[in-house]
Amino acid sequence: MTDPNELAAPAGDFTFRPLDALTDAELVHGWVTHPKAAFWLMQEATLPEVEREYMSIAAAEHHDAFLGLHKGVPAFLMERYDPAHVELVGLYEPLPGDVGMHFLTAPSDVRIPGFTRGVITAVMRELFADPATERVVVEPDVRNTAVHALNEAVGFRPETVIQKPEKEALLSFCTREQFEAAVRERELAI
Repeated sequence: MTDPNELAAPAGDFTFRPLDALTDAELVHGWVTHPKAAFWLMQEATLPEVEREYMSIAAAEHHDAFLGLHKGVPAFLMERYDPAHVELVGLYEPLPGDVGMHFLTAPSDVRIPGFTRGVITAVMRELFADPATERVVVEPDVRNTAVHALNEAVGFRPETVIQKPEKEALLSFCTREQFEAAVRERELAI
């Protein structure tokens, strides 16, 4: 039986909107420079640097950023990218339908049991809502064991360790079928 503290918040509690690099920059700056976001690699970023980073993403053809809302309140960040053109070029052989993903939950003094699992589940649902998405690709730092556990909980399977310029990363994949099976398994355990 699953511990009730591990249950995700209801999917309807989460919505997404495109991140506005100018109006959302101050909020996101506080998130990406928080000690909890060490693996986001922007700890020392200034507000203008965060604005520039997300303006660059907004202008990019193969990279998008979204603000995730929990019950209408900004609570997480999601980036979607095409790994054939961004982040993983030359580091693995992308397949048609591969979509890269990053997510970051906002720091909070209030602990909501299962919240981060709810966020990653909502992120995966959002990505797989596009029928062209066949497989989600992630490349978290090999030292980020907390995110590895979350990734596994939604169906990701590690493939290999790769060396990126900024980190040693665990390349992992999750097909639509793996995600749906992981969600079903969690629902059956309730």
